Amino acid sequence: MSLIVQKYGGTSVGSIDRIMNVADRVIATRKEGHDIVVVVSAMSGETDRLLDLAKEISDRPSGRELDVLLSTGEQVTIALLSMALEKKGFSALSYTGAQVYIRTDSVYNKARIIDIDGARVNKALHEGKIVVVAGFQGSDEHGNITTLGRGGSDTTAVAMAAALKADECQIYTDVDGVYTADPRIVPEARLLTRMTFEEMLELASLGSKVLQIRSVEFARKYNVKLRVLSAFTNNPGTLITAEDEENMEQALISGVTYNRNEAKLTIVGVPDKPGIAFKILGPIADANIEVDMIVQNVGEDNTTDLTFTVNRNDFENALDILKNTAVEMDARDVKGDKRIVKISVVGVGMRSHAGIASEMFKALADEGINIQMISTSEIKISVVVDEKYLELGVRTLHSAFGLENNTSPGGE
Repeated sequence: MSLIVQKYGGTSVGSIDRIMNVADRVIATRKEGHDIVVVVSAMSGETDRLLDLAKEISDRPSGRELDVLLSTGEQVTIALLSMALEKKGFSALSYTGAQVYIRTDSVYNKARIIDIDGARVNKALHEGKIVVVAGFQGSDEHGNITTLGRGGSDTTAVAMAAALKADECQIYTDVDGVYTADPRIVPEARLLTRMTFEEMLELASLGSKVLQIRSVEFARKYNVKLRVLSAFTNNPGTLITAEDEENMEQALISGVTYNRNEAKLTIVGVPDKPGIAFKILGPIADANIEVDMIVQNVGEDNTTDLTFTVNRNDFENALDILKNTAVEMDARDVKGDKRIVKISVVGVGMRSHAGIASEMFKALADEGINIQMISTSEIKISVVVDEKYLELGVRTLHSAFGLENNTSPGGE
């Protein structure tokens, strides 16, 4: 029998009716002849409810006690789903993260998985049980309960699949899979039947909310086949695997994505000396503010301008820090802009096709969209533009690269 790990998110188990529907899906997979391990999140809204309770007690609750509290959400779901399976005539066993020996480090609220002992789960599977595991949680070497941070149930599922050498890890969400663009912006966006880990990692890092980035990193490291499906339809979803060399050169662009949560900062007229970038960005890093894109321009008057982007939530703090730096360095000016967005195209085919960047820039120019910043990697090109051009820019690039056609990358 093949082994399938299935993960269901909070929306999928958000009510008793939905839990019963999940039980039906699990049973259908079981009837196809598969062994099954199910990983579940807390019911939709439950983690936020627990956080609110903690905040009623303290603005800064103990990390350890917060993890003890938050882990109870998944414990409710595993018990209810196991009851549902039993009611429908299928033997099931529920386990918390600690019970199946998901060992993590001791960083509360954002722990990382170190090891999983699959013996207990394998024994239950051998006995014909359906195993239901709490996502998002584990325990450290001292037996303390830990949680993996937001989206951690995806990581639990992939880690379980890796430890058990599962044939496939299926992530059930409230979307049908990975699309060539956000269907809310591009109605013609097409569901991709398959894509590579690298492409999914880029999409996740660039703002796509389909999968948690740590889970994709884990899947790539241990070569776990991932499939993203909807818990509310019967579509086959998107298969995410290692690069397919036979089809790699056919793939040009797999998708267009965007990130609204960007802000741009510029320090103007800084003396052009070695170490300038560190002196500007060092204080930003010390404030735990993550910098994304960076552009430096050297002028003829022996000064330099440095522009970088940060998360929009960090804008005010970063601007204050940069103003202080400007005074210390005798810079001419500091500028900030929160009215920007980042639009990106992603595809492994960029490695073997020239001219992608020029085609992208021409398409945007033809629509009168000015590019403020550019960033590239082997399989990605990102541009910063004025936020008013978000929807036009995404639609323009989706059309320019023919992503609405089945002959484009990822098509059938």
